Amino acid sequence: MAPTHPRRTTSPGPTPAGAGESAGGSGSQGAGGAVIAGAGPVVRAGERATVRLRDGDPEDAPRYAPEWLQLREPADAAARATDLLDPLRVRLADGAVRAGGLAVHDLGCGTGSMGRWLAPRLDGAQHWILHDRDPYLLHFAAVASPRSAADGSGVTVETRRGDVARLTPDALTGASLVTASALLDVLTREEIENLADACVGAGCPALLTLSVAGRVELTPADPLDAEITDAFNAHQRRAGLLGPDAVTVAGEAFAARGATVRVQPSPWRLGPAEAALTGQWLRGWVGAAVEQRPELRDRAERYLDARLAACAAGELRVTVHHTDLLALPRPTGGPA
Repeated sequence: MAPTHPRRTTSPGPTPAGAGESAGGSGSQGAGGAVIAGAGPVVRAGERATVRLRDGDPEDAPRYAPEWLQLREPADAAARATDLLDPLRVRLADGAVRAGGLAVHDLGCGTGSMGRWLAPRLDGAQHWILHDRDPYLLHFAAVASPRSAADGSGVTVETRRGDVARLTPDALTGASLVTASALLDVLTREEIENLADACVGAGCPALLTLSVAGRVELTPADPLDAEITDAFNAHQRRAGLLGPDAVTVAGEAFAARGATVRVQPSPWRLGPAEAALTGQWLRGWVGAAVEQRPELRDRAERYLDARLAACAAGELRVTVHHTDLLALPRPTGGPA
């Protein structure tokens, strides 16, 4: 996926881990010791370590270190719910034919992993519009985008740097599909309702994948698993963000606007072959829990050390639950 970023940087604090592309890395220091530089989101001191979707300083560091996005891309690809593709294909086949084929908006595209996964699974010519706040990631996503669809038709791309939390129906004029990976859980209720308004207003389906579900299973189990999970989930809900409640809120928002909503599980299943990803995920997951509940620190450090040792020995297996959502609004100008 992404190459090593030329400016390896670290975050000053622990990061929510276990979300999809937009969270799940780790800071420069978490429970149990130093974290690999550049593995997770990059933030300024004192800020919440999560996706920066809203307007800010244009000189900000990249929101997500490419190393983390590279590490997680295979697990994301294996997890996404392919059962949602058939109803999506039916809807896209029934849509109006547009010059240049399908117009797909990828929100918070990062390094473009969603396009690399989805474009080769859809037939017909496609034009992808990649949205992100980070110009470096936009450049990489464009360069590394797929060039052909499932049937060999061409795929083209363009990039748009901006605030995806303020999407409007006008921005989606002519859109065939809106898609995103791990976006919903770092939005507020208002922002999800705005997203539903924009998609429904444009009559545009939305495929929104890899939102955290708030459940994690580790084998072998440990008595501290539940406490770390609860503290992490509380961390995800800071500052009005929805975290593990996001899919429920999004489903209700789309359904209230007349869309048909389908959800499917999309868990990461991590074993010995994914040890590098598991180790980074553990550091961020535990670090966020400790940031939320500092009284956990001493126990969490011992817990993390033991979990990392089990991971390195090939003895740890982790299931991180996510949910994918497909919303099918009524097409504009006609019945569903």
